[in-house]
Amino acid sequence: MSFLDLAKARYSCRKYSTKAVEPEKVEAVLAAATAAPTGCNNQPQRILLVDDPAVLAKIRECTPFQFGAPLTFVLCYDKDACWRNDKGEGIGPIDTTIVMTHIMLQAAELGLGTCIVGYYDKDALIKALNIPSNLEPVLLLPMGYPAEGTRPSQMHEKRNPASKFVFRNHF
Repeated sequence: MSFLDLAKARYSCRKYSTKAVEPEKVEAVLAAATAAPTGCNNQPQRILLVDDPAVLAKIRECTPFQFGAPLTFVLCYDKDACWRNDKGEGIGPIDTTIVMTHIMLQAAELGLGTCIVGYYDKDALIKALNIPSNLEPVLLLPMGYPAEGTRPSQMHEKRNPASKFVFRNHF
């Protein structure tokens, strides 16, 4: 499958089977995360892998969008490790999002579903998972095998043409 075909086929999975993700697939996904570029190659991403049912239950208390996935990646960045510009502004959220994109596309290639979750109670998540103060949670990424019959939303195929969002030399 070409990259573009993979990118088009990947969708937000909102219902998962109970089948565990095999360790070799988790390792392949983590290899893709390792390959992701970051600002000045500082690699500030910190990934909390959660597959323990008791800890997944804690995540469900912080967001309604866990969808029964048997595995959740809590994507964070280390505030002390991210690249900063001359104004002190860090790009940790950008680096973490790039890493997440590599993860979700590798997962899709392996037949796994994912759903990017940005709606969660950050303070509750930090407390529930005892996340250190130097780590900043950015996104949750539930992952697993799509439940039988799971399909992309009706909006999946609806895409604006590039002419709606690309503006050449209009500055």
